Amino acid sequence: QVQLVESGGGLVQAGGSLRLSCAASGRTFSSYSVGWFRQAPGKEREFVAAVSWSGPSTYYTDFVKGRFTISRDNAKNTVYLQMNSLKPEDTAIYYCAAANKVLAPQPKASFYDYWGQGTQVTVSS
Repeated sequence: QVQLVESGGGLVQAGGSLRLSCAASGRTFSSYSVGWFRQAPGKEREFVAAVSWSGPSTYYTDFVKGRFTISRDNAKNTVYLQMNSLKPEDTAIYYCAAANKVLAPQPKASFYDYWGQGTQVTVSS
């Protein structure tokens, strides 16, 4: 069992930055792929980014490429999502998720076994 806790959300002006953290406890986190998803009001949850269990492989959806960076520090059991050049359309609840699978992380929510409770990100125009 893995427990995930997100933090770092908040209110920021367009063009600003935030860094989200996903802290894990429980079983060996370093063997889990981790993804970030987001859900805006009235919309479906969508994939944002993912990092493989080993760290060097990262994946992004098109609308965040060049603006967001996912990274992990297995010594701290934490995955980060650095978000730069934020836009109002980035406003959503951001969730991290972990998958204990020996596969490249997938952009589908069904791939992930554990989820955090989410952190709100609001970008004002």
